[in-house]
Amino acid sequence: MLYSSQLILLATTLGLSAAREIPSNVQAFFDANINVKCPNALSIPYNSGQGESDTVYCKDDASGAIYLKDTGNGYADMDIDCDGVNASEGACSNDPTGQSMTAFQDDVQKFGIDDLDAHIHTYVVLGNDNSASEGNGGEKFNPTDAGIQPLSVVAVVCGGNMFYGVWGDVNGGISTGESSLALGQLCFPDGGITGDNGHSEHDVLYIAFEGAEAVPGASANWKANDSAEFEESLATLGDQLVAKLGGGEGAKFKRSRIMRGKL
Repeated sequence: MLYSSQLILLATTLGLSAAREIPSNVQAFFDANINVKCPNALSIPYNSGQGESDTVYCKDDASGAIYLKDTGNGYADMDIDCDGVNASEGACSNDPTGQSMTAFQDDVQKFGIDDLDAHIHTYVVLGNDNSASEGNGGEKFNPTDAGIQPLSVVAVVCGGNMFYGVWGDVNGGISTGESSLALGQLCFPDGGITGDNGHSEHDVLYIAFEGAEAVPGASANWKANDSAEFEESLATLGDQLVAKLGGGEGAKFKRSRIMRGKL
């Protein structure tokens, strides 16, 4: 028999992280769109890193949601962003492009933290502040032009689960498909995710939602101690937003806590 102190040690050793089953309406959307072209592209194709100019920002007219879509089959990959506080610490120490601040540092400081922390906050990088020297004609894409607001909830389908993050940073050039280290490690816990090692397959679906109703504000746990705690604080609002996708108002959401790691 394990005593309480042993159980606590076991849980600490394994590491407790959140996993959320993909709601049926989101899975139906994923399956219906993965092998078709974007019906309503809002941008020029940008670079995923696996191929030049192969990923667009696409709008779902039925729900108003914005998602990243491969110009062929698939969705997006997941490169890793370590910008913000502790940018060079731990698994971010090998990030060749890490910066000490995120695009929305001023916004997030209203919630009592210096900036987002890629080790804790499950954030997604959206938008392209492209310049002529970086290619693609210098055409930019700003998600706010499509109604997406900074620090709004983004649903991410990855690794057979779904997680919630926030729009927390902007691409400085023509790259797409990027998330914080925290989100990458939740999505692919056995993928060896670091600041310089992401997930290259185009099977990650990022879904951003328009309007002020998608912004969690003070209801998010910006001072969370770990990624699972922060991600879970976005769940109530996130569930409401994804229920609109594909007319899935009655979709049932299942959450589970799962142990990952080694003894």
